Amino acid sequence: MAANKIVRKIISSSLSPQPIGPYNQAVLVDRTLYLSGVIGMDIESQKLVEGGVVAETRQVFRNMGHILKEAGSNYDKVVKTTILLNNINDFAVVNAIYNEYFTENYPARSTFQVGKLPMGAQIEIEVIALTGDVETI
Repeated sequence: MAANKIVRKIISSSLSPQPIGPYNQAVLVDRTLYLSGVIGMDIESQKLVEGGVVAETRQVFRNMGHILKEAGSNYDKVVKTTILLNNINDFAVVNAIYNEYFTENYPARSTFQVGKLPMGAQIEIEVIALTGDVETI
């Protein structure tokens, strides 16, 4: 029976800010990684980086990269992203930065404007990624 068990592992990177609520940075289930929403928080100050949506988006990707790496994944293994924006008019500038990290074989994606994000953030991104050897066909 043990061979039929699915492994559920909590993922936490010390290089990325710790959760501000009762959740984990990420959970790995078998070889699928679920990242909680990541905001542009600086690990040292525990505050949002200054500079608006551009600076926050860049920090989101830095924080996300640390979590992906901790789980044995990377941006190439991301299969789904969900982007939450405080202002949908920021879509183009966020998309340009997004395209620096996802350059081909893009993940599936949804983008929404929301009423309010934690800590007054301008952007939050959550992802689903894979771990291990992944073949794209």
